[in-house]
This record gives sequence, C-alpha cells and structure tokens, in this order.
Amino acid sequence: MAAGQTVAAQTARVGEDARPLSSEALALEIEAALDASWPPRIYRERILPLRTRSYRLPQATGKADVIVQHTLLGVELKVGHRRLSCPDLATARYLSVFARLGCAAVAVPYDITRTSPLADELESSWQRMLLLIEHEAGARSRAFRARVRRLLLSKARGEIEQAGAGTAVPQFNQNTKQRLRRT
Repeated sequence: MAAGQTVAAQTARVGEDARPLSSEALALEIEAALDASWPPRIYRERILPLRTRSYRLPQATGKADVIVQHTLLGVELKVGHRRLSCPDLATARYLSVFARLGCAAVAVPYDITRTSPLADELESSWQRMLLLIEHEAGARSRAFRARVRRLLLSKARGEIEQAGAGTAVPQFNQNTKQRLRRT
C-alpha cells in the first residue's frame, strides 16, 4: 500500500484491477492505525510497569454483554450472568474493557488514583478501534466487519495474555530501616 493511502481509498478502486483488502489485511491496518492506543500496547507499556495485582475475569461467551451497574451495594461489573463487585467506578470501567476483549486474567493497578486515567485511555482505545472498523469496512458486509472485529479481539487478547497478569499480591518494599543493627 502506498504511503498516505488509506484503506478506504484502496477499497474504492475495486473496479480498477485492485483487489479489496482481506479481513486479515484490514485488521493489520487498523492495528497499525491505532499505534500507541492499541490496547495491548497500553497494557504492556503503561500498566505492567506499575505495581499491580492480578484479577481473574469470568469468560464471556460470544454474545454476553459487559455492563457496569450501579447498585445499592456499590458498583458491579456484569459479564454475561456473572456479577463482580468492584471497589469503584474506575475499576469497573477498567475491567470492562478487558472483559469485552475476553481476557481471563489481567493486571489491575494497586494505586487507585492511576486506574481512572488508564480506564479513560483504554475506553477511548476500544471506541476508536470500533470506529475504525466501521469506517474502513463500512461499505462491506456485516459478516466481513464481524470477522475483522473478531480478528482484532483475538489478536489483542493473545497479546495481553502473553504479557501476563502479574502477581496475585503486589510487591511491597519491606526494607524499612527503623532500627539500627547492632554488631
């Protein structure tokens, strides 16, 4: 593909001996367009270097909805028929992105002040990915768009699982030096 030429421009030339992009090629183009806002990249570069704890998510089936709910007891993340109690809205929003990706376990920042900006960034990345799918494959069939989305979700889930979910309990610096050692 020529530099500066968009995927939509290439697919518009279908009548001129140019073949439309396959779903795999379009998925790679969308991943490249997301660049720094690709969810696994945010996860590897911005989340894993922090002090984190691992969190297991229930596996969502194909059509399971992921919903953040406000209840009398607090905030819950509903994944299919399972409800997960969350300490705050930011954590529920953060976990909802990974639940939509279908991740089984992820790292959650231990410092709650960092969760909200990361949740904002992940949600923006998620929405941008969906908008790029619709924009670049809007003229194609619904099945084609679903295939591109499935490929992107599978690739993102694989990269996040490969990066790992961190330790179950965060590491703490135990060296306090409160007393002088006597020799």
